[in-house]
Amino acid sequence: MNRYRLAADGVLLFHAAYIAFVIFGLVAVWVGLARRWTWTLNPWFRIAHLAAIGLVVLQSYLAITCPLTNLENHFRQQAGQDPYGPAGFIEYWLHRMIFFTAPPWVFVLVYTLFAAAVVGTLVLAPPRWHAWRQQQGQEHAI
Repeated sequence: MNRYRLAADGVLLFHAAYIAFVIFGLVAVWVGLARRWTWTLNPWFRIAHLAAIGLVVLQSYLAITCPLTNLENHFRQQAGQDPYGPAGFIEYWLHRMIFFTAPPWVFVLVYTLFAAAVVGTLVLAPPRWHAWRQQQGQEHAI
């Protein structure tokens, strides 16, 4: 297999994992809060999650193509494959998976609403350093 194609596929997997972290991270926090899982209070996880969606929102407002999309496109072109084109990663895969096409403002709106849900969750169920540290201490004591 061409090394550039392998690199492009690696970037694709990392990009998909990033998106999964953003989406399923919030779902996991909501489920965890309902089930009283203490890891949902982990401030490092919550801050990383907020930063991840914050970066997406910032890029969409500034109309910046995701650097991961650019990197994957570069590797695909080096491998002789077609890049995503102007649609970008998410629009390209949504269209391929569920035949969904929308103007860019729809994606900006969805990213913004999702970020608002993340911020709302932080406000309504803030991470707690003390509770998280206490839980960490109990695990190390066992």
